[in-house]
Amino acid sequence: MTTLSPNLTDFTTFVSQISDQSHCDQLITVLNWVTTEFPELTPRLAWNQPMFTAHGTFIVGFSVAKHHLNVALEKAPLNHFAAQITAQGDRVTKMLWQINFDQPVNYPLLHQAIQYNLTTKAAVTTFWRH
Repeated sequence: MTTLSPNLTDFTTFVSQISDQSHCDQLITVLNWVTTEFPELTPRLAWNQPMFTAHGTFIVGFSVAKHHLNVALEKAPLNHFAAQITAQGDRVTKMLWQINFDQPVNYPLLHQAIQYNLTTKAAVTTFWRH
């Protein structure tokens, strides 16, 4: 059983509600990875999902579905990375990158997508892009 990093305790109730332990472990692994790779991000539970913000603006969020892990990034980064996401067999919807639970997470691409949001939203003062 994978455990949340100490700075992610706000996500404890959310992850405890995931019935499939392997899905829960994969999400926790991703959440812990985000805090390690991007310590400047602020973890926040909003809209009943774990997300990370920087200077009050949304950077990335996560949720789970029956067969996949959802990565919420907003339209701009999803459009920017759509070809790379789909090339590895994952799906892109209007607002989500869907990673099948039976597939590995492409951490280098996830890093690029989060960094893209950090860079392109550096001067954004609202929660969402306009």
